[in-house]
Amino acid sequence: MSINPVAALPEGWPVMSVEQANAALTAPGSPFELEMTTIHGVEMEVYKNAYPTLRALLEHGSATWAPRDMVVFEDERVTFAAHFKAVAHLANAFVTTYGLKKGDRVAICMRNYPQWPVAFWACMVAGLIATPLNSWWKGEELEYGLANSGCRLAVLDPQIFERVQEHWAKLPDLEHVIIARCEDEYGDPNITGLEELIGGAKSWANLPEKALPELDIQPDDDATIMYSSGTTGKPKGVLATHRAIISNIFNSMGNQARALLRRGDPIPVNGPDEPQKATLLSVPFFHATGAFAVLVPTLHSGQKIVTMYKWDAGEALPIIEKERITVFGGVPAIAWQVLEHPDRDKYDLSSVEGVSYGGAPSAPELVATIKRTFKDAHAANGWGMTETCATATVNLAEDYIARPQSAGLPGMAMKLKVVGSDGKEVAPGEIGELWCFGPSNARLYWNRPEATAETFIDGWVVTGDLAKLDEEGYVYLVDRAKDMLIRGGENIYCIEVENVLYEHPAIMDAAVVGIPDKVLGEEVGAVVQLKPGKTASEQELRHFVASKLAAFKVPKKIEFQTEPLPRNANGKILKGELREHFAQTTAA
Repeated sequence: MSINPVAALPEGWPVMSVEQANAALTAPGSPFELEMTTIHGVEMEVYKNAYPTLRALLEHGSATWAPRDMVVFEDERVTFAAHFKAVAHLANAFVTTYGLKKGDRVAICMRNYPQWPVAFWACMVAGLIATPLNSWWKGEELEYGLANSGCRLAVLDPQIFERVQEHWAKLPDLEHVIIARCEDEYGDPNITGLEELIGGAKSWANLPEKALPELDIQPDDDATIMYSSGTTGKPKGVLATHRAIISNIFNSMGNQARALLRRGDPIPVNGPDEPQKATLLSVPFFHATGAFAVLVPTLHSGQKIVTMYKWDAGEALPIIEKERITVFGGVPAIAWQVLEHPDRDKYDLSSVEGVSYGGAPSAPELVATIKRTFKDAHAANGWGMTETCATATVNLAEDYIARPQSAGLPGMAMKLKVVGSDGKEVAPGEIGELWCFGPSNARLYWNRPEATAETFIDGWVVTGDLAKLDEEGYVYLVDRAKDMLIRGGENIYCIEVENVLYEHPAIMDAAVVGIPDKVLGEEVGAVVQLKPGKTASEQELRHFVASKLAAFKVPKKIEFQTEPLPRNANGKILKGELREHFAQTTAA
């Protein structure tokens, strides 16, 4: 166990073991009770009390939390009731006006406007497959996503439509485009403004009541195609079911409940009379985190989602104060940007109860800094991927303090194993490839049978992540199998070096990549961003790493940036750009 020296654990923790907490939470009659079922020919445990479909979740949540704000964007506030009305009207238009059938794909591509959730949920209740596309993509990338998925209809914002318009002729499946927040007249019968169908966000509350379309939706029906965020090659469309997405909610809730039991606290009852929680969303809705870990669970929890046109820590601070934000996060760099912002103390941030992040390694110091800054707030880190429908493991509260390098434990219905190069499961503590099993796994890659056969095996997702498990089942990520660099025949796990760099008090963000070397093949290169007001030299950082790691793991070259490291829309560092930069400087 790795103990964080700067954040103390409470006396007497834990009051029960992981095994005891799991047994209590999954016992008959408990919210996380498990039962066996067969999914696509594979027997596995599932959450007995899960909503059967996303349509059922929407109906329950919209009725339970009706008067509460659901989505807030600038001066637009949409309640759960108003959102449901807009969803019902758009879903009926999908079926009647556009003639879409169950299983048809509908692309959604726009910024985090209130119209995004409406389009998503309209697909869910109409039996359609929502296909979120990356709003950072250029025209050719959008053409690929639309062509690969075979979408019949796309809901876009005007900026996205500008990129798509010249490619439309190459997309025979794409019959209609609906443009949200549309101010122009296109004079094309195949182009409709979303406001013509449901009005503007501020008017949704005034829409007449409308029943949802009548159709049969089952738990294992297909629900979404979410494109993977691979930084090399063409993105793969990850097909997920209603059950998989809903299981993700129960994974996260179960992990939170387990942390409470291990602390000795009761599991709180969340109801309409309790104070509303609020999430400041810093990641896009089109990412698995934004859609599956934030948007979908809010229909169960009744939380308010506050979105921004573009993430900016300075602009986030007054929003946290005004909207009484209880949770924010994304990747660790976002947490640091808020914690280290020079204007932080000018705002009342006392509403913050939790800071959650994933998708990148984080310094153990971050946990303690969050505790110092937000008093009773708990930090949470986790691991997941599009193929696991977001959150597969979570590490939070005291467990995170005790094991700051771990990505936590899997959800109650999920299983992990680490597989060696011989295809056999390795012992605890040994490094291998991480495999994940359970009902929240996606089903396949759309129109990619070979890639599907490599990744989805008998209910398991072969993650491509190198990891190890300890005796209690906590997972420690080591690196991406494909990103590991090899120096003179020695394997170097980038994440190990990055974690050491993160321990330096001046480092805000860091990335390690292989740089070309004529003799050794690759050497260790690092790019770092310093915290505001902090200084460090290359020699100092190399010495710091050398004090903790073997000499061959010490970066040969360290470059400094004042700007954040380059990331894709999902928060992953674009290591390809960093490698290319090093290659150019080495050649020069």
